[in-house]
Amino acid sequence: MHITNALLGVAVGDAVGVPAEFKSRDLLRKNPVTDMTGFGTYGLPAGTWSDDTSLTLCLAEALVHQPFTTTKLARLFVLWLKKNHWTPRGEVFDVGIATREAIERLDSGMAPEKAGGTTKDSNGNGGLMRILPLVFYIHNKPAAERFDITRRVCSLTHGHIRTAIACHYFLDFASGIINGEKPQEVYFRLQKELPPVFAQLALPEEEVRLFIRLLEGNIALLHEDDIQSSGYVLHSLEAAIWCLLTTTTYRDAVLKAVNLGHDTDTTGAITGGICGLYYGKEGIPPHWLDMLVRRNDIEHLAQILAETLGWQISL
Repeated sequence: MHITNALLGVAVGDAVGVPAEFKSRDLLRKNPVTDMTGFGTYGLPAGTWSDDTSLTLCLAEALVHQPFTTTKLARLFVLWLKKNHWTPRGEVFDVGIATREAIERLDSGMAPEKAGGTTKDSNGNGGLMRILPLVFYIHNKPAAERFDITRRVCSLTHGHIRTAIACHYFLDFASGIINGEKPQEVYFRLQKELPPVFAQLALPEEEVRLFIRLLEGNIALLHEDDIQSSGYVLHSLEAAIWCLLTTTTYRDAVLKAVNLGHDTDTTGAITGGICGLYYGKEGIPPHWLDMLVRRNDIEHLAQILAETLGWQISL
């Protein structure tokens, strides 16, 4: 089912990227990642995922507890950071600065939707990396409502409008995949449909223009050197879509994402999530799934979420 495919896709892509985190692209060109391995940056066994998956699973769990509220999500984020909830091995070992600071504010009692940074330099990829489960909650809602819910969920850690736009784009792309469209079809359809939606929502034109490489032309034609893989939300979004559009398997897309270097776990997780939706669990290398830490727990959560939201298991 789609929810299982998405959650496993995120976790596997994340786990492939964890051992290479912070390695440069030049270094990985000389010694590329070709499989799921262990140790590396954090010295952890193969199949270990990071904060990307942990917070994704927190969102999935929050969606189980209907009615969904950002207050419930905030509690789970705090449980993760303070009590190791939804960690792969009982310990938080990786967390972005902005995300940590925002969750500390949540823990101190700040209103959930005011905790995330709102300045232009508050656009790391920590909102995008965890957003995919939300697609199953907003899938058939009107565009304005989808954007509002997405913005509010982002704002727990990343409150700037740019992150909300990036997450809205990504979730609309995911919806297209769920509906059975090919990635290229979704990509070009969104180029036609999203600009009028953004105009209707009165989003700042200077912010929308930053997404020009996705909203015009064909990003798949760009060379790898033109794709960046830092912790900036727009870089991560572009990299994930580029990897999806320029490969034909889950394995190739995730390895391409990870070998871009730098924020490898997050680029791998975002790419892995959208590719998991497209290729399905059966498209993920079986030995990667076999190594994945807490795979049964992830699949159990996916099943509960599907039942809660009324998604058929066969979907």
